[in-house]
Amino acid sequence: MSRTFALAALALLAGCMVGPDYKRPEAPTPTDYKEDGWKPAEPKDAARRGDWWSIYNDPVLDGLEKQIDISNQTLKSAEAAYDQARAVVAEGVAGLFPTLSLTGSGTRSGQGATVVPPAAASSFNLSAAASWDTDLWGRLRRTVESEVAGAQASAADLANARLVAQGQLATLYFELRAADALQKLLYKAVDAFTQSLQITRNQFAGGTVAETDVVTAETQVEQTRAQAIAVGVQRAQDEHAIAALIGKPPAELAIAPAPLTMTVPVPPAELPSALLERRPDIAAAERLMASANAQIGVAIAGYYPDVTLSGSYGYASSGLAKLLRAANSLWSVGGQFIEPVFNADLTAAQVAAAKASYAQAVANYRQTVLTGFQQVEDQLAALRILAQQQVVEDNTVRLAREEERLTLNQYQQGTVAYTAVIVAQTTRLTNEETALSIVQSRLVASVALVQALGGGWSAGALPDERQVKADDPATPAH
Repeated sequence: MSRTFALAALALLAGCMVGPDYKRPEAPTPTDYKEDGWKPAEPKDAARRGDWWSIYNDPVLDGLEKQIDISNQTLKSAEAAYDQARAVVAEGVAGLFPTLSLTGSGTRSGQGATVVPPAAASSFNLSAAASWDTDLWGRLRRTVESEVAGAQASAADLANARLVAQGQLATLYFELRAADALQKLLYKAVDAFTQSLQITRNQFAGGTVAETDVVTAETQVEQTRAQAIAVGVQRAQDEHAIAALIGKPPAELAIAPAPLTMTVPVPPAELPSALLERRPDIAAAERLMASANAQIGVAIAGYYPDVTLSGSYGYASSGLAKLLRAANSLWSVGGQFIEPVFNADLTAAQVAAAKASYAQAVANYRQTVLTGFQQVEDQLAALRILAQQQVVEDNTVRLAREEERLTLNQYQQGTVAYTAVIVAQTTRLTNEETALSIVQSRLVASVALVQALGGGWSAGALPDERQVKADDPATPAH
């Protein structure tokens, strides 16, 4: 009966863990987005799909994005960091169990130079020893709790690294396509200006205009041609950056020119409260809070005694044949009790440091949440304002083209100087470039909004404690 009572008491003590149990603190969360009243056409459920870039309906972009998981080296580094965090958890879990060691030895000694001295002595030993830190106050278990939360934060960091790389690639891709469109626009302008140049040459040949008109027209043609060529620098750099993101040397990637899409999808923002579960950086900050909270318990356990049980059983004999006989058996059981008496308030300082670290983690979490809301609002506002600007700029382009047509007719009739044609043509080209830039900015803002909303990720994709501790868990979901 006494043995049963002792075991029950030990089990009860083993279930005790000092320190605060984790409860996620509140974070400042609005009920609605400031820009919520703006409701453009939204792709159905686009933000909830892992392949969020499919909302742009671009097969080339789709193929590039899928290579991120295969070869992106930043992502490989994040995966290795997660594996390392899981290994640390495994180390902590191992500390909860008894350790067992087996030792064997044999010696033969004597004096003199003979191979088998007459007074030789032999000694053989075989023993097994075990020890177990009973973790009465939960120091080891709180450590594992902290490490599991840390591994989950690492998994969220992995998801965030994936989302960042995907967003960077999409942004670069639309910059590259905008460069294609700008180069096409400039070469089209070169063709139009060349036609104007031919008109000035005809006028000059007819003696109705001065040679300066011809030189001015030639200058405009060559200047625009130079601008078109210069666009190639930015396009090449975008292509090289895309290659690096998908883990390839620039020489192994060539993206053929193609039009820039004029359709700008705007994913639904959902409710602000959903953002706390959608963004991997917020999830990582939340898990770091849990990890820091568990460390408070680790530090508080320093106030309490540490009890380690140990035991050994083995055999010792002067002859190998007699070693495993019962008469030669040896055993021992014991325990070690360590109670801190004086450490110059070291434990108190460690507890204070752990609490301060937790307070810092809480502040970081809340700031991450605030930054998330800011980024969503920023991109919603950008998309709303840019859409309004696009309408006005498209109308401006239409008017500028009409002004150019009328001015060129007036020049041919001899009623205006060629400088008026140059001004009209430059104004038209500048407005067309601005309209193109607005489309690019809207696409980039659309990508940034998808990122700000988490790219379809959910905190439910984080590995749970069982998966973190598993020998071969599945890769954390996207």
